[in-house]
Parts: sequence; C-alpha cells; structure tokens
Amino acid sequence: MSELERWESRFAAPEYLFGTAPNAFLKSQAHRLEPGQKALALADGEGRNGVWLAELGLDVLSLDFSANALKKARALAALRRVDLRFQQVDLATWPWPTAELDVIVAIFIQFADPPFRRRIFDGIKTALKPGGLLLMQGYRPEQLDYRTGGPSQVENLYTTALLEDSFGDFASVEINEHDSMVDEGGGHAGMSALIDFVGRK
Repeated sequence: MSELERWESRFAAPEYLFGTAPNAFLKSQAHRLEPGQKALALADGEGRNGVWLAELGLDVLSLDFSANALKKARALAALRRVDLRFQQVDLATWPWPTAELDVIVAIFIQFADPPFRRRIFDGIKTALKPGGLLLMQGYRPEQLDYRTGGPSQVENLYTTALLEDSFGDFASVEINEHDSMVDEGGGHAGMSALIDFVGRK
C-alpha cells in the first residue's frame, strides 16, 4: 500500500480522524494572528486547522494530498460557514511560492523522512514573507514510548536541536518541549511527547 493509499483509507471513514476542533497549540497562538493575513495550512487533512484560521478572518489555503480528507474539509468549512481555498497536492512536487505568506501552519506533518522534511522546511522559508510567522507542532522521539499517535520512524520526529538547526536563520525562534495530554479524535489521543515551535522569518 502506498502512502497515499494509506491516508485515503484512514480518511475514508465518516468520522473525523483527528476531530474537528483546532489543534490546542495552534489555538493558543491566536493572539499572533490577524484578519486578512495570507495563511497556508500544510498537510491540513480534514481541515480542522485551516477552517479555524478562516474563522479568525485569515485568507487560507489548505493543502493535503488525500482527496478523501479534502472532501471532509470542504464539508467542515460549509458547516462552519467560512470560505477558504483547498488544493490537493503532493508536497514533494508542489511549487512553493516566494515571499507571499504571512503565516504557515504545520501541525503534525511528520510523514516526511529527513530528505523530504528538508525540502519542506526549505519551502516554508522560501514561501514566508520577511517577518512571516511559522507555527509548528510535532512529536519528539519520546513519543515512541507513548504510542498515542504519530509515525513509528524515529527519524521523522523533532528535537530542539533539529529545529534550531533547520530554522537558525530566522529572526526569532521559540521552542517548547513538553509532555501533555492530547485529545484530537481517534488519531491523536492520550499523553504525548510534544514540541512546539514559533518562528519569525
């Protein structure tokens, strides 16, 4: 089974795999967001984070490579009565814009192995405007002990050193490691080893 087939299968069920509420870390960063900002929600799945950004008045493009996920994301947007753009893409080949975005949101995008992740991180840095904001949350290697979500490949997980090295050229970086309860549908549930990243280009 290919990676796309795996995600299409996971998103085929009628329930929302990761729930319909925004990620808790993302929601805690609402004070940094402003209506009208041009935002990109990476690997946004069934739309919970992109729809929430649109509810705040941001101009949102929500990307995912699963058609099943995007169908549910569009349904969620209609239910919440917000407008945002959805696009089915493979981030391995997607042409990143140059200095166009005010905000990029990357919540649990840890399907990417190190070479692919490097391309995504480079794309993020290219796409953000000077002063643009990156909000990212992922799992740390300790998540393999909890087994409450995320990939089983340790090389796909984040450490402070990795993120500092990847985004050391940003104007400012805030990183917070913590173990916290996560309640995001059936996909992410229980005590989890998390790392939060807030960066300004």
